[in-house]
Amino acid sequence: MREIVFDTETTGVNPAGGDRMVEIGCVELINRCPTGREYHAYFNPERAMPSEAEAVHGLSSIFLSDKPLFGAACEELLDFIGDAPLIAHNAGFDFGFLNNELALCGRDSVCLSRMICTLVLARSKHPGAKHSLDALCTRFGVDRTARVKHGALLDAQLLAQVYVELTGGRQIGLSLVAELGDGGLQASGSATVVASTPRAVRPARPHAASLDELAAHTQFIARMKEPLWAAVGTA
Repeated sequence: MREIVFDTETTGVNPAGGDRMVEIGCVELINRCPTGREYHAYFNPERAMPSEAEAVHGLSSIFLSDKPLFGAACEELLDFIGDAPLIAHNAGFDFGFLNNELALCGRDSVCLSRMICTLVLARSKHPGAKHSLDALCTRFGVDRTARVKHGALLDAQLLAQVYVELTGGRQIGLSLVAELGDGGLQASGSATVVASTPRAVRPARPHAASLDELAAHTQFIARMKEPLWAAVGTA
C-alpha cells in the first residue's frame, strides 16, 4: 500500500485571508516503510513574509523571491502524490493550504477522503497526553535533534516515523494476520512467506508394533518384580 506523508510551511494560518503555502515536503511509504522517494519544493508566495511566520520556519521574503510560483510546479507535485492517501499532522491545516493553492491555479482539490490525520490518531491512542510532533517524537524515541526550526521535509520525515509507531510500530510487517493471495499465503504488509500448491493427501502410515515386538514386550514385563502399576491396580 502506497501512502504519502507530507507537511507544509506557510505565511500564516488562514488561506482564506490571503496566507499562502511557501514549502511542501513529502515522503513516500510503501507498506508503512519509507522507500527513499521524497518530494520537496519552496514556492514564491507573491506576498511579504510576516515576522511571526518567519520566526517559526526561518523562510524570508528574500529567500523565497526567486522560487517558482506554485502553479509552475504543481504538476510535478501532483504526479508524486498520485492517488495515494495523504498523511499530515493536524491534516486539516495542510489540506486547507494545499487545496487553496490548487484552486488559485485552477486545479481540482485533493479529496478530503484521502486525508489521514496523525493528530487525531494520537489523541485517540493516547488521550490526555501531549500530541505535538515534538512530544510524539519524544514518546516514540524518534530523533529530532536536527529540528531547530520547522521545515516541511524534515517534519514529514519525522512524522513518517511517528505514523508508523501510531499504526503498529516498526515491526508491523511481522503481523500474523495473513491473507491468501495468488499462489500463496501473504503476511499483512510484508512479502510472501509461504507459496505453495495444494499438497496431495497421504494415507496414514501404520505404526503398530509387530507380533515379535509384542512378544518381546510381554517377556520383559514378566521379568519385573512388583511393578508399580500392579500395586496401583490392587489399591
